[in-house]
Amino acid sequence: MSNKYVGQRVKRTEDPRLIQGLGHYVDDIKLPDTLHVTFLRSMYAHARIKSIDTSEAAHAPGVVAVYTGEDVSSKIGPVPCGAALPGLKIPDHRVLATGKVYFVGHPIAAVVATDRYAARDAVDLIIVDYEELPAVVDVETAATNSTVIHEQFGDNIAYTLTAGEGDVDAALASSDHVIKQRLVHQRLAPIAMEPRGVLARYLPGEKEMTLWSSTQIPHLMRTQVAIMLGMPENKLRVIAPEVGGGFGSKLNVYAEEALLGWISMQHAKPAKWIETRRENMQATIHGRGQVGYIEVGCNNDGSITGLRYNVFADMGAYHQLLTPAIPTLTGLMLSGCYKIPAIQMNTTAVFTNKMATDAYRGAGRPEATHVIERAADLVAAELGLDPVAVRRRNFPTPEEFPFKTATGLFYDSGNYAGALDRALEMADYAKLREDQKNARAQGKIVGVGVSTYVEICAIGPSAATPAGGWESATVRVEPTGKVTVLTGASPHGQGQETSFAQIAADALGVDLNDVIVIHGDTSIVQYGIGTFGSRATAVGGTALVLALDELEKKATRLAAHLLETDPEKVSFDEGKFSSNGKSVSIQEVALAAHLARNIPPDMEPGLSATHFFEPKNFTFPFGTHIVVVDIDRDTGDVKLRKYVAVDDCGKVINPMLVDGQIHGGIVQSIGQALYEELVYDEQGQLVTGTLMDYAVPKAAMVPWLELDRTETPSPVNPLGVKGVGEAGTIGATPAIVNAVVDALSPFGVRHLDMPIRPEVVWKIVSQA
Repeated sequence: MSNKYVGQRVKRTEDPRLIQGLGHYVDDIKLPDTLHVTFLRSMYAHARIKSIDTSEAAHAPGVVAVYTGEDVSSKIGPVPCGAALPGLKIPDHRVLATGKVYFVGHPIAAVVATDRYAARDAVDLIIVDYEELPAVVDVETAATNSTVIHEQFGDNIAYTLTAGEGDVDAALASSDHVIKQRLVHQRLAPIAMEPRGVLARYLPGEKEMTLWSSTQIPHLMRTQVAIMLGMPENKLRVIAPEVGGGFGSKLNVYAEEALLGWISMQHAKPAKWIETRRENMQATIHGRGQVGYIEVGCNNDGSITGLRYNVFADMGAYHQLLTPAIPTLTGLMLSGCYKIPAIQMNTTAVFTNKMATDAYRGAGRPEATHVIERAADLVAAELGLDPVAVRRRNFPTPEEFPFKTATGLFYDSGNYAGALDRALEMADYAKLREDQKNARAQGKIVGVGVSTYVEICAIGPSAATPAGGWESATVRVEPTGKVTVLTGASPHGQGQETSFAQIAADALGVDLNDVIVIHGDTSIVQYGIGTFGSRATAVGGTALVLALDELEKKATRLAAHLLETDPEKVSFDEGKFSSNGKSVSIQEVALAAHLARNIPPDMEPGLSATHFFEPKNFTFPFGTHIVVVDIDRDTGDVKLRKYVAVDDCGKVINPMLVDGQIHGGIVQSIGQALYEELVYDEQGQLVTGTLMDYAVPKAAMVPWLELDRTETPSPVNPLGVKGVGEAGTIGATPAIVNAVVDALSPFGVRHLDMPIRPEVVWKIVSQA
């Protein structure tokens, strides 16, 4: 393979249509006679439904039908949960509430009308008689509360789980110091730019349905919606058009997708629903939601001897596709970058009267990284050591890889000290500390924060995933020599239309613009698992490489036939097959393969190959982030003055795409660290239910990001790639929090929970 494209900063081939407004999102797709659906959602967090009167709404202008849970509960299966854990309790959550609502935003009724405005007006005419019940909102309280959300279970405990290896009790007992700290990972809203949307079209003659959905997992959605509707899977086509952001929130099968399909079946017309932002805040999954207690043991030399994490994980009111599995990822990654002999995580997963949590960019790994990186800083503060020294003291060396952790993982490859050293050099760390000392002498409040992280990516081996961990690719050279790539991964901003074209163009020696990458259409693309867990390139890209290898072998055999020689005597370079001074191009071979007039007698016509790749292990990217903050003494405002990030995602296909992913992840971490939080009051009302109340970072809040990388290839796949889609979100949050805590350490601050708002900081400074 040449490196004409791979490794280069190639501009995204998908961008021209997007920046010109020529892309097609779900709401851009217009079909004749489309019906529009609007939902009545619960105003209560917990209540019995005594009665629903839809008569006035049903007779409103433009209204075609009104459906309640009583109409559909026996016709549409429950919303799926794909996680399997010992003792897991799974509520029977239906597409519309039946008998009871258990979170604000719970859909109760669906109005179908000839336009969305008529549907919206008619929703206000539905009368629901509620019997309000006490709401259980605080996750720790819910664990023992006498108010039970799902009475059939007897309590609010969804499951309990203990994980980890080593004797933690003995490790802590023998340590020179044991440090304890309560940590909160607040609930977050993923806030994709494009809310969810569904357009369903059922053709009664063919008994076929097409479902356009803003989803990260078109094939998995097809399977699950077919099950929910009781229809043959091969009669259901799912198309993911442009997807305006997902961040894990669209790694799900929601009630609306199946219900819209069912409505289209009833009326033999297309049915569309586009989520409002308020619905997006209320009824699209939330991220994070852990309250935990850490105990970390250490010796006087800074070595970490043991770690225990007792955590209450907020499931919300019911399970979405992967809700119960997210805390298990936290447990897997608690070791971080460090050699910790004994680790234990005790999880109590709890139902609350809130929207379900699920995968949000990082999916359990940001929580783990925050735990261990705050623990490392607490150790440094306890011992009076520099935070960098503590980290370096506990790193495994590159020679120790594959490295076995006390959480049961084998890290594939790593050079943690290398990434740390590069970040320290870029930041001029020694000077930062000297400048900080001088600034403090002048009364300024300055902090320096460090985070060294490792994350689990390329999700992953099928035995470790609920839905299969493999990925698929097909590559086809058309008769005219143009190349078509079909990938089971379904990118939504990660740029695989470009990076996969780079891989194919180099492998086949063709121009980048001669390659088209198709994804997100279950009737065109062979079955695939989807895009999440930073797996699209590490797993899907590897499937593509292996398919290209198979295609090249077939093409070489045909080229040898055309050149009248043996295949082993043929070389392939820059798109040409050569032997004995004669050559034939890949385009000529493709045409010959399709004409089939002069091919070996036992060769199939055409030139294509399909490969399904099953990884043997996850991959483990890593890096170091360093942050400098200034705090305004009068307002408590935190300003990020310097941000340095050195990330190692293995081999890099397109550095520009990597930088973009890291940029986005860091900005989302800035949001969690300083601004964002979904707040429910004691009655379970979502106080931060709009973007007027929920603060996301603006451009002025983001500093210049100084990026670099080290490159430690993964042995798990032939590309050597590890994944980068979630790196910024995982490495940045603790670096920012550590910087603020460091800034406030002269005021006696030992720890602060996120988000660290100006009010909190101002009170600390003003009361000192």
